[in-house]
Amino acid sequence: MKTLDGKTMSAQDATESVGSALRIAPGFVATAVDETTGVETTIEAHYLAERSRYVITTIVNRAIAPDFSEYQLKHAAPQAILQVAIPHCVALQLDDNPEAKWTTVADLTTAEGRIIPPWMAQAVVKRGMKDERWQVVEILYGIAALADLPPVKLIALELDVPERTASDWIQKARAAGWLVGMTSNVGRPAGG
Repeated sequence: MKTLDGKTMSAQDATESVGSALRIAPGFVATAVDETTGVETTIEAHYLAERSRYVITTIVNRAIAPDFSEYQLKHAAPQAILQVAIPHCVALQLDDNPEAKWTTVADLTTAEGRIIPPWMAQAVVKRGMKDERWQVVEILYGIAALADLPPVKLIALELDVPERTASDWIQKARAAGWLVGMTSNVGRPAGG
C-alpha cells in the first residue's frame, strides 16, 4: 500500500474527512502478486466525493514468471485488491480526546480477513451500546461504500447479524446523525 507519491500508507496520509468520524487518503496505489498465476497487478485509485467512493483509474498487469497465466494477465480482479487496500486508507480515533492518535482500520484488524476485531464486533451488538454500534456501523458502511461493495452484506458478515438487522442498524445510525455524506449505490438501499 502506497500513497499516490509512492510513500508507505499510514494514518497520517488519511487527510479527507468522510462521515462524522472517518478520514481517508485521497488516493492510493496497491499491488498484489499471485505466485500461482505468475501475475502482478497494480491499481491506482482516487476518492471521488461526487461518487462517495474510490474509483480505480489505472490497472497494470505484469507477468512475473516465465510460465505465467496468459488468461489471468488479461483478466485482472481489481475489485479484490481495492477491497483489501481500503482499510489501509481509512483512519479513525478510538478516543474522544482531540489529541488522540489516528489509526487505520487495517491497524485494528487482528483476524485474517476481518475488518473489525472479533472482540469489538461482539461488544457492539450488545444492548445499550448504541453510540459504539453506530460508530462501527459507520466504519463498515464507509469501507463498503468506498469499495463499491454492499454495506448491508459487509455489516451483517462482520457483526454476525442477519442482513435485515444490518439494514435496520444502517437506518438507525443515519437517523442518529451518523453516516453524514456517505451513500452507497450497491445492493438494496438502506435508508440512504
